[in-house]
Amino acid sequence: MSQAINIVILAAGQGKRMNSALPKVLHPISTKPMLQHVIEVAKLLKPSKLIVVYGHGGDQVQAAMNNANVDDALIWAHQDKQLGTGHALKCALPYLDQTGVTLVLYGDVPLIGVTTLEQMLAKYQQNLVILTDEIDQPYGYGRIVRNQVGQIVRVVEEKDANASERAIREINTGFYLLPNQHLAAWLGQLSNDNSQGEYYLTDVVELAQRQNVAIDYVLAPHHYEVLGVNNKLQLEQLERFYQIIQANKLLEAGVTLFDKRRIDIRGSLSAGSDCSIDVNCIFEGVVKLG
Repeated sequence: MSQAINIVILAAGQGKRMNSALPKVLHPISTKPMLQHVIEVAKLLKPSKLIVVYGHGGDQVQAAMNNANVDDALIWAHQDKQLGTGHALKCALPYLDQTGVTLVLYGDVPLIGVTTLEQMLAKYQQNLVILTDEIDQPYGYGRIVRNQVGQIVRVVEEKDANASERAIREINTGFYLLPNQHLAAWLGQLSNDNSQGEYYLTDVVELAQRQNVAIDYVLAPHHYEVLGVNNKLQLEQLERFYQIIQANKLLEAGVTLFDKRRIDIRGSLSAGSDCSIDVNCIFEGVVKLG
């Protein structure tokens, strides 16, 4: 992709349901803060600018990323009040390039894969690209509304949806590629006239459609990539997904695992030939077997 890529990671949420003094994005998956997972994936795309929108516990978040040695390339944008995702992205607006494209990621959605983001970038042609997903129980998610010929025309949030819209199984994941040339104008037109009283980033989809800006999409290849964390139950579920992903990589590399559900990798693990790992093993730090 020849155009400059700006990446904005929204990471300002407090996470009240985590019942913790630790900012939500610093809760770990495999001992590494969720935000760090997202930053490391973002860096693989070699963005011209990498911006983190922070709010609750900002000093703590910045210190943690500095200690993790990922702070060198970051630009920090402050969101004083949490007024919605559209408002959060607007806080990053002064730091964005005038041209190019902006990719929106989330500090509490830690398992997004670089291959999926590359698929989105491959579809970018001065248009808006959305990452969607299809799930059996879409309650709580914004729905993707399409016209009679299958084109995406808008996103409607759960609390603002009517009965027919709530029946839609294709959901908005929140991941977007947005053309910088239109972004400032779109964010300036957002309204908080909705049931939540917030500025929804999802409203840019309808603004793009009205302006005849093409809208394309990528369907998430794995559900776990777009799952966010709002409580400890969801954190534990993503930890299990992460561990299964690591275990599968070992199996594909020829390692014998007696039970892939009873191994924890809290760091990195590589293995030579004819290696077997018994149940209930925990690996911390950088470990090489064989």
